[in-house]
Amino acid sequence: MSQIKSKTFITEDFLLNSEEAKTLYHDYAKKMPIIDYHNHLSPKQIAEDLPLGDICDAWLSEDHYKWRGMRANGIEEKYITGDAQKQEKFNQWAETVPYTLRNPLFHWTQLELKRYFDIDDILQPSTAAAIYEEANAVLASKTPAQLLEQMNVEVICTTDDPTDDLQYHKEIAKADFFTKVYPTFRADELFFINKNSFKDYLDKLTNSVYFDITNYSDFIKAVKARIAYFNDNGCRLSDFGVGEALVIEEFTEEEVASIFNKKLHGETLSVLEINKYRSSLFIHLAKEYHKLDWVQQYHLGPIRNNNSRLVKQIGLDAGCDSIGDFPMAEFMSKLFNTLNSTNQLAKTITYNLNPSQNEVFATMMGNFQTGGTPGKMQWGSGWWFLDQKDGMEKQINTLSNMGLLSRFVGMLTDSRSFLSFPRHEYFRRILCNLMAEDMNKGLVPNDIDFLGKMIQDICYNNAVNYFKFE
Repeated sequence: MSQIKSKTFITEDFLLNSEEAKTLYHDYAKKMPIIDYHNHLSPKQIAEDLPLGDICDAWLSEDHYKWRGMRANGIEEKYITGDAQKQEKFNQWAETVPYTLRNPLFHWTQLELKRYFDIDDILQPSTAAAIYEEANAVLASKTPAQLLEQMNVEVICTTDDPTDDLQYHKEIAKADFFTKVYPTFRADELFFINKNSFKDYLDKLTNSVYFDITNYSDFIKAVKARIAYFNDNGCRLSDFGVGEALVIEEFTEEEVASIFNKKLHGETLSVLEINKYRSSLFIHLAKEYHKLDWVQQYHLGPIRNNNSRLVKQIGLDAGCDSIGDFPMAEFMSKLFNTLNSTNQLAKTITYNLNPSQNEVFATMMGNFQTGGTPGKMQWGSGWWFLDQKDGMEKQINTLSNMGLLSRFVGMLTDSRSFLSFPRHEYFRRILCNLMAEDMNKGLVPNDIDFLGKMIQDICYNNAVNYFKFE
């Protein structure tokens, strides 16, 4: 491919196609702090707060978006997740970037180069060496805490296993960082009773609560103890992201206790038994979340680890997950209705991965908007394959049609990279441009101040009021 000659691609008015859009972004959205309430950043890296050092580590070491793009471009795996030298990997990413045109990777790459390093050049083979050197010169002295402060990130919520001792969060809480860092109770491993590794996980859970788990009652007691421990250490959110079809079955506690006992004794469980156990666990967890005024999150819809050969070679999170077509409406309806019927439905955010289910999710959340909390039930921002311009616009438009965009808690990164926070800027520019288009078409009042305040609410204020972080 021939060289891209532009050096001013990311301008101050990127994605802003009218004077009104520019005003809404520059005067209202741009200055708002960031609350990133779901990501996969490393608490260990934040606590240690050492310079990142190398842009290859910061960009490529865990970014399955980039891995997929490089594989699609025919790059050998040794330059993606293998043992090639860092600069060799970076050069292969630079080789790939021009081919990502119209993929969100192209926008994200250039936004990150501009915001963190003030680099206007398009990353490509002819600029790779200079950009690598220039970025590494900056990262040689930039720590995670400094990068977060540079992007005006006020709060981040990491994603943490129930057995985590949260030691790094404790260290961060004592540090004088601009950004507050809170854990999130990610419950996935508790649900995998169907796996051979479940008993090993119970051993980890036992070690974290210091009493034996010999039956289902002990198990629930241990789970509640871990939730209380997370709460004591600043946690205000839970998360769930198991990628498969989910159902809520009728069950009794006696049935589930028997199913749990069968697992402890090495017996094989039926699909119905697995679903009864999971249904009970969903209810137990959600009631605890409600009691503590947590926000519960459900990431629903991926089909994971499709490429078994790649997973065997690299391990989990290899970048071979995709959009599933699992039915979700009945699961959400039964779960939320069961909780709502006893007034134990916590504030909830759902995220769908299949865009054909946008209206399903948006309308399902509207069924349970009760209890006097504005925007209690949130249909979350475009997630994973949908957190790009087209996906964000569709999410914003569907939420506007089916609910209240004005009560939306806004964008998150869902990222493992400390260089990913321009995604909030990306969202804000798209939001401002859409609102300005509506104003110029006469679809909303010609009132910049009113629309600007609404945009500030979506970007920041709604999240402050919704999550109530300390």
